[in-house]
Parts: sequence; structure tokens; C-alpha cells
Amino acid sequence: MSTFGAAPAGNPNPNNSFEVAQPPSDSVSSLSFSPKANHLVATSWDNQVRCWEIMRNGNVVGSTPKASISHDQPVLCSAWKDDGTTVFSGGCDKQVKMWPLLSGGQPVTVAMHDAAVKEVAWIPEMNLLVSGSWDKTLKYWDTRQPNPVHTQQLPDRCYSLTVRHPLMVVGTADRNLIVFNLQNPQTEFKRIISPLKYQTRCVAAFPDQQGFLVGSIEGRVGVHHLDDSQQSKNFTFKCHRDGSEIYSVNSLNFHPVHHTFATAGSDGAFNFWDKDSKQRLKAMSRCSQPIPCSTFNNDGSIFAYSVCYDWSKGAENHNPATAKTYIYLHLPQESEVKGKPRVGTSGRK
Repeated sequence: MSTFGAAPAGNPNPNNSFEVAQPPSDSVSSLSFSPKANHLVATSWDNQVRCWEIMRNGNVVGSTPKASISHDQPVLCSAWKDDGTTVFSGGCDKQVKMWPLLSGGQPVTVAMHDAAVKEVAWIPEMNLLVSGSWDKTLKYWDTRQPNPVHTQQLPDRCYSLTVRHPLMVVGTADRNLIVFNLQNPQTEFKRIISPLKYQTRCVAAFPDQQGFLVGSIEGRVGVHHLDDSQQSKNFTFKCHRDGSEIYSVNSLNFHPVHHTFATAGSDGAFNFWDKDSKQRLKAMSRCSQPIPCSTFNNDGSIFAYSVCYDWSKGAENHNPATAKTYIYLHLPQESEVKGKPRVGTSGRK
């Protein structure tokens, strides 16, 4: 994969994306679009969960702040209910809040852990919420009941989680990847040591549930198939590097229509890839700060990403006076996100 030059120093938006109005006052930890409408939620280190309505008119995109709620401590993760009415958020206050956003209701606490909640996901096929924590557990919740339906011990702290029912993959500390078949959620289906040598940052289940992607702090992505007969299709590739500089892969998002995927990294770049033809479809220019999180909307016509300090160099390298947080919206061209046959594998060039 070819490398690309650095963005002009200080330009947070070299790709001329649309800027979301009134972004958080501190770094963004997660972004999630409603599965039903262009409502975008961001969680932040400023203890807030915010929602914007995104309006698209041709090639112009606008944003209107809609509502927000507070946690007692930084918020780390968010997820929507499949009907688009409700948002779940979890964080350093060790709880998950359920926010009936569309009805204008007040948030209620629906899940508790013994340490920070790093990941949440709604599983519509089971009508349950799953939360993963640094307390080394996964918990399943019926949001109408105060106690978890099931608590699953993990080998270490939960760092990342992805669900495409019946497949769920949990990435923990120490490079463990725990695979669950949600038709039998109380038993691990498979435990894998990451194909990447360094700490896991993100995972994403294939849309066809046949495997998953894993991204690490060492500028690398692994493509892993679950079926033993498909192991020859597994590979890893380097990305988010610039010469000898290596950056974390922070976010992996499959395109909902074309099933290609995006990576976003601490080098300030986002790229679009096709795992089946092993090609990079598009490399975007590097922003002046890291991209800690990103997401597609429900039809893949909008790609949201945040540009802000990612805390990878600690508090001593964070200057609140100069650090600014941005959320941007990119409209992917079909050529950027539609897979194409590899040159030489067919008559097409």
C-alpha cells in the first residue's frame, strides 16, 4: 500500500468535509448514526452525549443540535436501538444510560458495572443490551429489569466489541479475541489470539457474519475468517503509517451497502478498502489531529468522523487552549466505496 504525504500543518479539514455545528468541548469517544434517520450521536470526554439532526440537500449537508444529556464522568461508547427511538451510552461512571431521545424522555440507568463501561451494543434479535467493561465482564440486560440476564467473564478488560447476530466478537486486553455465537451466548464459541502483534483497538464483524476485522495500535488490520476451511483467506495489511511513523487504527466501519470498509487512524487519515480484492479504494488527505472514531449512516451516503486529540500521548501533551474538537461529514463517492475486481483477475482494468 502506498504512503501519502502529511496534511498541511494545522489544517483540520483538508478533505473539505462538512463541519458539524457546536461540537463537544473535549475529545469525541464514539459516533453512532440512528439506523432509521440521519440523527448522529457523539459521546465525549466532557461527560456529554449529544445528538444532531443531519440534513442533506444534494451535495450540501447541514447539522442542527437536537438534544444532549450528561453523565457524571467521561462517556466512552454509544449505541442506538434498532427502531431509532433510543440511545444507550456508557462510560467512566460505570453505568449505561438509556435515553428515549425521540420521545423527549429523561435518561435512566439500565446497566451497572464495577469499572468503566467501554462498549455497548443493542441486539434486536434478542431484545437485549450487551455491555462490555474494564471489570472483565460482558453483561446482557433486559432494560426492564434491574439485574443482568447473564454475566459472562472475559479473560481481561473489554476494549472493543462488534455484533452481527448471531456473531459477536469481543477484543480484550492482552490481544484476546473472544467469539460468541449469540444463539448460545453463555459459552465462548472460539477464543483467538489476535493475528496482530500489538494491542487491539477495534473490531468489526463482516456483514455476512463469516469473520471479522481487527485493528491495532501498530497501524495494521487483520482480516480473519471463522471457518477453518477459509483460513487461507486470512491476511493482515499495514495502514496509517508515514515512513517510519506508525499510528493506531482507531475505527473500522463496514459500508452498509457495498460491504467495503473504512479505517480511521491517529495519523489523521481515513481510507476506504475492499477486503475481497485486497485493494485500497481511496486514501484521504491527513487531518492535523487524530481521528479517534467514525461511522457510516444507515445507507452509507454519509461518513462521519471526528478530528481531535486522542490522548495517546497522555495528558502532558494535551493543551486545552489550542486543542479543538471537530466532527466532520464526508459524502463518499461511489468510486471510493464500491468494490472493484483486482487488476488481472478479470478482463476489466
